[in-house]
Amino acid sequence: MLTDLDALHTGVHALRARHEQRLRVAASMTIADYLAPRWLTSLRTAFTGLRLELDVANSTAVTDAVRHDRADLGFLESPEVPDGVSVRYLARDRLTVVVPPDHRWARRREPLDPTELAATPLIVREHGSGTRETLEHALATAGATPTEPLLELHSTTSVRNSVVAGAGPAVLSTLAVATDLAAGHVVEVPVTGLDLHRPLHAVWRAGHRLTGPAAALLSVALRDATDNGTATR
Repeated sequence: MLTDLDALHTGVHALRARHEQRLRVAASMTIADYLAPRWLTSLRTAFTGLRLELDVANSTAVTDAVRHDRADLGFLESPEVPDGVSVRYLARDRLTVVVPPDHRWARRREPLDPTELAATPLIVREHGSGTRETLEHALATAGATPTEPLLELHSTTSVRNSVVAGAGPAVLSTLAVATDLAAGHVVEVPVTGLDLHRPLHAVWRAGHRLTGPAAALLSVALRDATDNGTATR
């Protein structure tokens, strides 16, 4: 027999369940490291009881998580818009060639051309990474085929740390190396004839309308892109 106290507990649990919200986010690594922290901080201010889960992966894995309903909202950096998901353009990012200060390219006066960059073993991310896809797409557009990499690593931080340690050149987002460039830990090498810009996108399940925290997070990301001047295509 259901007592008044039992009914009260049932009502409290039902009320709590309605107010508890969960958001599953998947983000590619550059976005997760350099943009998502301030987005998520803003979101938590508006949704204080939010249960937030962030999965950090490469762009291919982010798209897969969204397609298979393992993430409510994804953020990725690949140059091509994936099929089978709803997509919203956020901002434009730029990749840059960086080398250790004692590398021979740090003292060159002429920009690299695509052929020389492609012929040089680089420290790169794994296949499926938006950073690597952007570089390979840009080289292919310029008619150049990259040689075997010097190192293949599975995080932006590992690539950045390897360059700082003197291992060799890499192509990374300016978001990832801005502090190192300012401190002189790495040197930017100009490149001619190569477009190293890439779009940043939000993705979610096709045919699904974003609501609640997911819609709020997308709004935060769009506003941040506008405020920081990176929303131009």
